[in-house]
Parts: sequence; structure tokens; C-alpha cells
Amino acid sequence: MVLEKIQKANDIKNLEPEELDELAQEIRNFLIEKISRTGGHLASNLGVVELTMALHLSFNLPEDKLIWDVGHQAYTHKLLTGRKEGFDDLRKYGGMSGFPKRKESDCDAFDTGHSSTSISAGLGYVAARDIQGLDYSVVSIIGDGSMTGGMAYEALNNASHAKSNFIIVLNDNNMSISENVGGMSSYLNGLRTASVYTELKRGVEDTLKKIPVQGEKIAYQIKKTKNGIKQFIVPGMLFEDMGITYLGPVDGHDIKKLYKTFREAKRVNHAVLVHVLTKKGKGYKPAEENPSRFHGTGPFVVSTGEPVEVSEKDSYTDVFSKVIADIGKTNDKVVAITAAMADGTGLNRFAKRFPNRFFDVGIAEEHALTFAAGLAAGGMKPVVALYSSFLQRAYDQAIHDICLQNLPVMLAIDRAGLVGSDGETHQGLFDLSFLSTIPNMTIMAPKNRWEMADMVRFAVDFEYPIAMRYPRGAAYEGLREYRAPIEYGKSELLYDEEEIAVIFIGHMASLAENVRAELKAEGYHCSLLNARFVKPLDTVMLDRLSQKHGLFVTIEENMLSGGFGQQVLDYTERAKLPVYVRNFGIPDDYVEHGNVEVLRREVGLEKNAIVKQIITDYTTVRKE
Repeated sequence: MVLEKIQKANDIKNLEPEELDELAQEIRNFLIEKISRTGGHLASNLGVVELTMALHLSFNLPEDKLIWDVGHQAYTHKLLTGRKEGFDDLRKYGGMSGFPKRKESDCDAFDTGHSSTSISAGLGYVAARDIQGLDYSVVSIIGDGSMTGGMAYEALNNASHAKSNFIIVLNDNNMSISENVGGMSSYLNGLRTASVYTELKRGVEDTLKKIPVQGEKIAYQIKKTKNGIKQFIVPGMLFEDMGITYLGPVDGHDIKKLYKTFREAKRVNHAVLVHVLTKKGKGYKPAEENPSRFHGTGPFVVSTGEPVEVSEKDSYTDVFSKVIADIGKTNDKVVAITAAMADGTGLNRFAKRFPNRFFDVGIAEEHALTFAAGLAAGGMKPVVALYSSFLQRAYDQAIHDICLQNLPVMLAIDRAGLVGSDGETHQGLFDLSFLSTIPNMTIMAPKNRWEMADMVRFAVDFEYPIAMRYPRGAAYEGLREYRAPIEYGKSELLYDEEEIAVIFIGHMASLAENVRAELKAEGYHCSLLNARFVKPLDTVMLDRLSQKHGLFVTIEENMLSGGFGQQVLDYTERAKLPVYVRNFGIPDDYVEHGNVEVLRREVGLEKNAIVKQIITDYTTVRKE
């Protein structure tokens, strides 16, 4: 096998030209086999096999810097830098990450996970290189989806002023540019990057400008005419007009053409964009036919592409999807917005039924929230469905555009809490903390599938900013007998006893139930409170519980810092309630990738650890 010859970075350069196509096929077979067992990002990785090989042939790692936007497409990069054995534990706790990690390899130049960051990071590397007088190449690889993010254009605007080489690779797997411009484009690529052409163009312009009276005018008219013609025959004029040389489009599955183009790109003494056309899922028919299904997949059967395990239970996302679509039938003011995640957030159902009231704004969370604010100001009821970790990007818009004006926007925050295998960049552990700081914001979380449905209806009817957070995975079906109507700012007392009060938020319901059951088995009295609302805090209930409980225990899957528990602690201290408070949540650290249950044990959100600490605390409380 050719792949066996790749043991470390730059080994690909030792292969014979005729071995490269064989290597590409072996890489695809390897990825399909491994990801079918571990799960992971398949379609995006199959689409960039030749592109990654060409980059590794063209540049020297780790001296040269490859910065992968998002980074979920870096599996081939990991293979070519000697991490083949790591794929057996891909995305498992303690195993290899599914994203670039600087701590994992010197060949990973920048940690990524969120989109539209690579050009900014690359430009930072370029500035650092030039200030220090060093000599290495910087390449930022960004997808056409990530190019919808505003940060990418902020970076492009800055990159247009670069005075040294900086290569941006636009991986376009949407085939949005027709093939008939390829021949002209290939011809112009070599012409525009040749130093003789650049010097000639500058010399002619300078000479014309020296002609008395009419020189400047002639130079301007020629330049204007030339640009007008180029607008018709040359793609990428947006970049050219910004001062960034455009090369392409290039067949992203032709290693020879890619290698030649990268050699040309290295000769440009400013920012240059190489436009590469690839096919997502290439080489595996199920992924080619359904790239969205294989964007991030669990284990699957290679022969059919069907998942190994199919859950028959509705997820929280499924519940949201069904309820919001039903509401749309009777409330024509409801509009739904997402940022390139219609399937992931469950809004595809709403989109099919009400296409005129559904908006996918692309990877542009900041725009999504301000767009929603405009819709709300215009008399509509916007529902914005985003993943928790991506909502972080729109914090200012939540403050400035929604809550400052007290507009009735609903934030449906999916993937809240630990999400597992995608790791640090995707764990939804901060939303309760950062949203709680915003005036006018209401925050709630459901304990099970039925409360989820009730909360969606409550939130749609609510006339002010409101956020509802819920996790990935099957919706909890316990505590069904408890379904008190949702009242603004009111918690739900499930068991009313004394001594110890366990207070949980959202999907910590099952864990809290188990903790209470264990405490009861140990002979302790224990109340159980479903907080429902993180903001406003139900202080009336806390006051009541403090009269016959000496210990409050809060359980949340959010950072302890600024989270629900800290707010409970703050209130009890300010109100001088005679109780001791113990908070359980995520400690002050990032949580790496792995199975969610394993991660919960690692951070202390596990029944036995919690019960042990509660008994210790309560023993201390009774002594005092």
C-alpha cells in the first residue's frame, strides 16, 4: 500500500507521480472504513483528498503554515502528517481530535472549529512572519460556506493591504462557476502571475501618465476598459477589485493542476486567492448523493451508508421541529431563521411548509440575530434556531439589537451542554452565563419532551426577548406526570420534603432524579425542584425552601462561572438565607472530545460523585 509509505510530514514528496492517484484512492478507502466505525465528518473530507495532497506536495510542514477553516476537513492532512494510527480512537476521550489541534501536532498551525476564522488567523501569521523577518508560506483554506460569514470579508478587506505573499484557498464544493471559463482562466493565471507581466503593466501605466495633459486620462480609460472586459471573462473580480489576485477556478481533484497553481501562487508578492472546485463526498456514492447526511455522521454500514443505530425516540430537536411547524399553521406572524443549519436545528420541516417565512442566512450568526430584530420591529415573531456554541458569535447582537429594544425574538438554542465528540469548540457550555448578563433577556430550559413542547409554545407567545436551551440527543421521557402550566419566572416543585433541596435546570432532570433517589436510599430527606427559568430566578421559591432546608444543591450542564448555580448562591448570600449552597456544573476549563457520559464523569456531573459531596456537605451543615 502506498499509504504505508506515509509515516511523517513531507513523506508524500518521496512518492513517484504515478503513485499519487493510488494514494488518493487508498486515503478515501481508509477514511470510509474508519469513520464507519467511529463516526465523524466524512463528506467534507472525501472532497478535499487531492487538494490536501497537492498542498502537502507544494509546501513544507511544519515550517509552512496550513490553516484549515472550521477544520473538520483536515483528516487527510492528519494522515499525511503521520497520524494514521490515531484514527482508531478518533473523537474518543483521550484520542485524536476531529479538528486541528496545535497540542496534537506541530503541523497543525491553528486550532479551529468555528467557521470564517482562517483568513484572519492566516493574516496574523503573515504579519508575525514579516515583523520577525522570517521566510515561510502561509495558506488559509476556507470553504464556500464559511465565506458567507462576515468575519471572512473583514479579513479579506484587511488582506488586500498585504505587502507579502499570503495564499487563500477557496474550497468551493457547490460548483457555482461553470466550466466554460476554465480555459481562459488557466491562460490568465499564468499571465497575471508572471513577474514580466506585472512589470510590463506597471511600466506602461507609468509611461502613459508622463504624457502631458492627456496622459492621466488615457491611462485611466485603458484601465477602466480593461476592468470592464475582465468583468465579463474573468471570474473572481470581487477579489481582484479588492487588490487580491484571483487564480481559478481549478479542478480540485487534479493534483497536477493544483500543484502548478500553488507554485504560481507562491510567486505573488501580496494576497492571492486560489479558487478550487471540489465535490463533497467524492468517491463514496451515498455521501455524494446526500452530503448533508454525511457531513457529520455516526457509525454506518459501508455497503449501504445506513446508520448502525437508529433511535426510535424523538430528540429535543425533533420535538422543537414538530411544534414550531404546527404553530406556523395557526400563527402567520411566526418566521424561522437559521444559519446554514436547517437540518441540524430541525427547521427543515418549517421550511417545507412555509418557505416564504423561512430564512437560511448562511454561516452568519451575527446577521441572523439583527435580521431577526428587524423582523420583530416590523411586526413579526422571529424564531432563531442556532447551536449554543455558534450563538456565542452573536453576543453583541443579542445585547444591542434585540434586548436593548426589548424585541420579541425567540432564541432556540440547540446542542446546549456537552455535545461530545466534536470537543472544545462545540461544547455548548457558556450560553446560560453570557445570556444571563443581558437585561430584558428571559432564559428557560425544559426537563423533558412534554415540557419542551410547552416551552416552545410559551416562548412564541412571549412578547419580549426569550431564549430556550436544550441538548443534543433523545428527549427525556421521565417525570411525565409532572406537567404544571408554564408560568413566567416560576419553578416547579416536584418533591416537597426537607433538609436537602436539589435544584436542577433543563436536561439535568434525569441526573437530579437519580441523585435524589440515592439520597433517599441513604436515609436523607430531599426535595426536588425543576428551576425551569434561569432568568428571572424564582426567588420566592428559594425563600420558601430556605425555611426547612439547610442545603441547596444546584445541577446544571453549563460553566459554573456565571451560571445558574452561581446566581442561586449570589441570591442566598444577598438575602441572607440560612442555607449552604453547593453548585455542580462545568469547572473553569474547556472540555475535550469524547462520549458525553464519559465527559460527565470527568467533570463531576455524575451521580455517585454528587451524592458523596452532598452527604459530606450536609454532615457539615448539621454540625454547624
